[in-house]
Amino acid sequence: MKKYLNHYLYLFSIAGVIVALDQWTKYLVRANIAFGQTWMPVEWLSTYARVVHWKNTGAAFGIFQNLGAFFTVLAFVVIGIIIYFFPQIPLVDWPMRVAMSMQLGGAAGNLIDRLARGYVTDFVSVGNFAVFNVADASISVGVAVLIIGMWIQEKYHPQPQSDSENDLLEAETTDVVEGSLQ
Repeated sequence: MKKYLNHYLYLFSIAGVIVALDQWTKYLVRANIAFGQTWMPVEWLSTYARVVHWKNTGAAFGIFQNLGAFFTVLAFVVIGIIIYFFPQIPLVDWPMRVAMSMQLGGAAGNLIDRLARGYVTDFVSVGNFAVFNVADASISVGVAVLIIGMWIQEKYHPQPQSDSENDLLEAETTDVVEGSLQ
């Protein structure tokens, strides 16, 4: 277990900051804005972005309403999978490590709400987009970091071909060269 300490310190540090920020912002919203009300300190921005107090019994961004029990179980499963697989991610694969840490923080932040209140507090409203919170944003940005990291990895560090792929490529090249010499 001692060899995993640095891995888990990294994972739980990033996730912990996200959970703390998520829970603090949700507390501020619940304490200062009545349910269903909107707050916007700069009126001309209200068309584009505003803070609202909303309850979400579904998934991120308000989809799949009234499936809170399912998403509670799913959060436990996701958290368990991340904790189990995180030490296996190579240290050089930092996008994957950051993405998993962000996703753990987001899943845990929303799970705390579901267990404590039976719903998730959402409060960020941008344009006509669904209302969301810090945990939702963390999960989404984590997925984006993961995708961009995979793209960079593939583009700049392609995986070497397996021996069978090399043998097939070599055989095809030999056939083409011999055919052109005849």
